[in-house]
Amino acid sequence: MAAKAGDNPDSLMALSTAFCLRNLRRTMCYMGDGNKLCLRSDVFLPSEICDKLVNTYMELVHSDSNFEPQDGFFQLFSDPRSTRLTRVQLREDLVRDRDLEAIGKQDLIELHLTYCNSLSARSLKTLASFRQTLVSLSLFGCSHIFYRKGGAPLACNEDDEEEEEQRPASRHALETDFSFQGFNRLRLLNLGGLPEEVDPEALLKPLPALTSLDLSGVQLPRAAFLAQWKERLASLVLYNVDLSEELVNTVVELGHLRHLDISRERTSKFKMTRKILTAIVQGLVNLVSLDISGHIMLDNCTVPHLEEVTGSKNEDQVLNAIEAYTEFRPELAHRAINQLFDIARIQHCSQLLRALQLVIAALKCHKYEKSVQVTGSAALFYLTNTEYRSDQSMRLRRQVIQVVLNGMEQYQEVTVQRNCCLTLCNFSIPEELEFQYGRVNLLLLKILEPARQDESIQRIAVHLCNALVCQVDNHHKEAVGKMGFVKTMLNLIQKKLQDRMCDQVMEFSWSALWNITDETPDNCQMFLNCRGMSLFLDCLKEFPDKQELHRNMLGLLGNVAEVRALRPQLLTPQFISVFSDLLDSKADGIEVSYNACGVLSHIVFDGPEAWGMEEPLRDTVMDKMMAAIQSWDVTSRRNINYRSFEPILRLLPQSIAPVSQHWATWALFNLVSVYPSKYCPLLVKEGGIVLLEKVLELQTSHEETKDMARYDLTY
Repeated sequence: MAAKAGDNPDSLMALSTAFCLRNLRRTMCYMGDGNKLCLRSDVFLPSEICDKLVNTYMELVHSDSNFEPQDGFFQLFSDPRSTRLTRVQLREDLVRDRDLEAIGKQDLIELHLTYCNSLSARSLKTLASFRQTLVSLSLFGCSHIFYRKGGAPLACNEDDEEEEEQRPASRHALETDFSFQGFNRLRLLNLGGLPEEVDPEALLKPLPALTSLDLSGVQLPRAAFLAQWKERLASLVLYNVDLSEELVNTVVELGHLRHLDISRERTSKFKMTRKILTAIVQGLVNLVSLDISGHIMLDNCTVPHLEEVTGSKNEDQVLNAIEAYTEFRPELAHRAINQLFDIARIQHCSQLLRALQLVIAALKCHKYEKSVQVTGSAALFYLTNTEYRSDQSMRLRRQVIQVVLNGMEQYQEVTVQRNCCLTLCNFSIPEELEFQYGRVNLLLLKILEPARQDESIQRIAVHLCNALVCQVDNHHKEAVGKMGFVKTMLNLIQKKLQDRMCDQVMEFSWSALWNITDETPDNCQMFLNCRGMSLFLDCLKEFPDKQELHRNMLGLLGNVAEVRALRPQLLTPQFISVFSDLLDSKADGIEVSYNACGVLSHIVFDGPEAWGMEEPLRDTVMDKMMAAIQSWDVTSRRNINYRSFEPILRLLPQSIAPVSQHWATWALFNLVSVYPSKYCPLLVKEGGIVLLEKVLELQTSHEETKDMARYDLTY
């Protein structure tokens, strides 16, 4: 049997790292003075472990909503005698100046800072402490790091420092003292997004040994300075840099270039001609990859003899584009993912594992980028549907679920929410979502909160809610009930009533209430407390011919009636009359009549002393129940699913309400005769055989009841 896509388990290193980070105080740390997180004195960690801890910490913070950032985490790596860091990747606003300062004594070889907009010029001083060891540095998108923060120039104590951290870096206070002087080992540098006020020529002059340089989005009014690396530079990225004749001529002098990227996302006055392209290709004889995407091409430019360049010609090119552009160019990654969406939707994706992993990575990396979230969630819907399902491992599908839920948390935007909900519909519910059960329910209920939600999202979300509370353990139902599930469903029903509309949302909402109240007394109580019975009567009156609706409502009330403490609230002349009238219903076969009879069976089981009302008479209702039961076809196929017979079995060995016993015996007879393989084992398991034998012994049992009991025993 072939392995499924993404079937490799997580390594022991990955599992151990994540466990330690989720349980810092139980593993490597203790709380010191001032409630400060401290590393245990007997812990000594090499760079392989420390790098993994820091980088995994960042990933968990950005991709796992249940993981809380730990104040003082980076301080754990302040002493190189007990912890060694060499390769660190930090991203986004979570990272602050003091976090970088905390690791300032480490001998870092690689430091990649991406979109760290909370960093100010204070962090440039920390960078200088790494100058003797740093080989690779990225400051991509760290637009504030070249500016001092407003207010006091230096923090004097912890309170001042905290106050300074909250201040934004002032765009008027440019840091002019920083220099790359002394960064003699630096070979790879990414300054993408460098502010216009910073002079790249002056900044880069002390770095003659660079082999890779990224100046994405940087203004280069004087391009000649790039020639200082003509004997060394192997990779140059000038994405979204305004090209000029001078710049192109300078680039052509860089004869050792193997990778050149002069692509762009926004329009430019510069036009790519055959002459320019030929000059680049012929001048750069060592070129392996060239990216010129986004340019307006003149006179049918083509580039011969270059393989694996990204584009949209085929699946390989599209996947290459997603891989190449995801980290630093979400706008291009979005376009490439859109191409993948078309491939998965219209054609066939032949590299499923790679495609899914790339889309997951893009969604994790850019959870705040709406365009990526929209196209990524749409692509996931097609990449996880039935056509591809058999090729996906449980681990891979769980990764998809995690990233979909991340998108639902970050974006209340209609398209993202719809795509995410539709993608969840591709999974086996509730089984595949159980590992995130509470989280997914909370998100769906949040979607359904607004008074007027997009109709399609509402319909899908209610369908998911219904599926999630069907066939799950009672503790799951109780937990979801406490989240406000019952009230949310009743609010939806109320809105539909106001609109006089009985649609799928209305029917799914009642079905969801039926499922969540099954053997869950607390949820049944919530239903009654939230005016559920009033809505039941209103729906019955407003939609007298909606069979599916009636079935769902009566099924729910059957669950309420099973709770002895709640039955008195159903014992009113109005409710009993309604249930009695529904005994004659032919809606949905026998289901409405059957469920109405079930409700009444539990009520009359409490005896004549509990009845407490003159009209309708208890005996009259019981006679009508018996007549209804006798009218049913015992071979009827059922639109119902029992997880337990316990509520039925409790009605068997008794003489206080023989009609209740008759209803229970008929129910068992029908189920075990029509679905023997499913329900016979359940009947035996729950002690039904002994109870049916007692029915035969009771003199008060009707002969018809005994006949059915005998049939049940033969199965």
